[in-house]
Amino acid sequence: MNYVEVSIKILPFSEEMADLLVAQLEELPFESFVCDEPFLKAYIPQDVYYKVDIRNHLSIFDNRKEVKLSVDYTIIEHKNWNEIWESNFSPIIIGDKCTIKAEFHTDLPPTKYVINIEPKMAFGTGHHNTTYLMLENMLEMDFKDKCVLDMGAGTAILAILAVKMGAALPVYAIDIDPIAVESSIENSQKNGVGEMVKAIVGDSSRLESRNYDIILANINRNIIISDLKRYSSSLKPRGQLLLSGFYNVDVPMIDEEAKKYGLKFALEKDRDRWAFLKYIKA
Repeated sequence: MNYVEVSIKILPFSEEMADLLVAQLEELPFESFVCDEPFLKAYIPQDVYYKVDIRNHLSIFDNRKEVKLSVDYTIIEHKNWNEIWESNFSPIIIGDKCTIKAEFHTDLPPTKYVINIEPKMAFGTGHHNTTYLMLENMLEMDFKDKCVLDMGAGTAILAILAVKMGAALPVYAIDIDPIAVESSIENSQKNGVGEMVKAIVGDSSRLESRNYDIILANINRNIIISDLKRYSSSLKPRGQLLLSGFYNVDVPMIDEEAKKYGLKFALEKDRDRWAFLKYIKA
């Protein structure tokens, strides 16, 4: 399969503007975003590209006189994809506790947990801050014998870490994208926990058949808000909900909705304008 690399030139370039563009475009079927100053590069399957109106989604920025955007695209043959990702994917290292890396990463400092992933489109480098926030806060928790769900699992990084931290088996990993689910299965096998992560294609409707001690949702603001009711109903009493994938400015909106469903605020953290929230089921 060929992909289209959509290059959005940002003048003057700023990471804040790049983040705003990602937030605006993430509801379209792009599979990854990479910042390459002065460009934001977005990747989408070629057969899907012609069905989306990218310029219409960017029209919200037309009146911003302080910044100029220009859009171009390049067809990327499938055989070049691994080379592109290997040059853009950076490891995630959290102190001496956890490393998320590809097999080609070497000479990294030792950590308690090491997760090897195959860098593919389901994992976007633009989401490292939210992944970092989720991992960082998971590492402060007790997962021993806890029933865990990784919602919007992507490459199943969070589910794999939950297994390594002693969660009850299997840990469930749900994603609406079949490619992401394939990646979840592949990475689980790569890390020796293939039978311990149950990867499922679907959305939040798949939550209704069981209750969890911990739900992990690193998705985006709109999906989280629409799914909070289901998250709450699927949590056991005193169950914990960990959320990321949105900006600091989105926190009041999410918090207002969470309170409607008996979710008690427990913790907020941020990293480069990205936010993390933790709730406890009343």
